[in-house]
Amino acid sequence: MTTRSRPAPTLQVETGLARQLRPHGEAIIVGLDEVGRGALAGPVVIGACAIRMVDAEPMTVLPPEVRDSKLLTPRRREALAPRIRQAAPTASGWASAAEIDELGILPALARAARRALTALELPVHAILLDGSVDVLARDGLGAQASVTVRVGADRDCASVAAASVVAKVERDAHMQRLDADAPQYGWAGNKGYGSAAHRQALREYGAHPEHRRSWNLGLDAPTLPLA
Repeated sequence: MTTRSRPAPTLQVETGLARQLRPHGEAIIVGLDEVGRGALAGPVVIGACAIRMVDAEPMTVLPPEVRDSKLLTPRRREALAPRIRQAAPTASGWASAAEIDELGILPALARAARRALTALELPVHAILLDGSVDVLARDGLGAQASVTVRVGADRDCASVAAASVVAKVERDAHMQRLDADAPQYGWAGNKGYGSAAHRQALREYGAHPEHRRSWNLGLDAPTLPLA
């Protein structure tokens, strides 16, 4: 199925959560999605997009082009991100490569999620999280709002798809900036993921401080100093 023929994500799930939790008055439903979980280098980023409901009806109107970031070209994502930010409150939370090494990936994701939710500066009533694991439970965030974990939420739920676009655009831009200081790894192109050229550069030059040193990097050469 092509991107054009794939059904567009909707606010149906978000509306259902509002009807269940706060059928009258205002409710804030936040979609969360992560980018960079499987990369060898750079941070993991969680995007957040808040949908305002009144009497269980959405007051937020997202751009109709919103899709899971993986289904969009870089150019389309970059054009869409500012329109998403204009339509809805958004934020991102980051956990660095050093934090991933220190904590492990799931606690680092929980930390990034907490930062994203804090940055929204909104009273959140429900959280919609893409995936199959409630990483928020690791950090006590589930006590603050109802959490729904849904496989494929980035594909089906407009708030999560919008969050994925925001996170992807911000992380890609960050990796492009890092590429200027370490062009040998090709981060502008591979965004820190384990491409063949990236792994070859690791063997030739060793690890950079932005690499996740607790991961299997396949190093045969000394690493660069952390400082």
